[in-house]
Amino acid sequence: MASADPTAGMKVILVPADGSRASMRAVALACSIARRNKGKVYVVHVIEVKRALPLDAELEPEAGEGERILLQAEKAAHEQGFEVQGELLQARDPGHAVVDEAVERGVDTIILGVDYKRAFGEFQLGRVPQYVLKNAPCLVWICRQPVEERE
Repeated sequence: MASADPTAGMKVILVPADGSRASMRAVALACSIARRNKGKVYVVHVIEVKRALPLDAELEPEAGEGERILLQAEKAAHEQGFEVQGELLQARDPGHAVVDEAVERGVDTIILGVDYKRAFGEFQLGRVPQYVLKNAPCLVWICRQPVEERE
């Protein structure tokens, strides 16, 4: 018989953070679940490296912004009474990097925070969440920000 708690198996969680409110909500959600399950939360920020540059190029402004985002995620975790492990990654494709990191760390869940974006009048998920949903070998939860009224 299946557990009544759908989060019961979530012990090792990966959260990609881009600094958006949605990604910080995803961090808070992951911490809440992991605390209850005595688990771990890994937060990653991926710096996308242009093809014209070497993969290990020194990208000072981007690295500084990434560190700021990871600190923001650590603060969101601290507010939940939890500690996360943060890591800055450099990759050509952020979605691929997230999936690779999930495999490498043996996570059982990825929680993605996504903003509500509309392009051409239709809701758009974005290429990173689409790639992760299609290719992740584990459970993927999408934590979408509410629709904001702009009119």
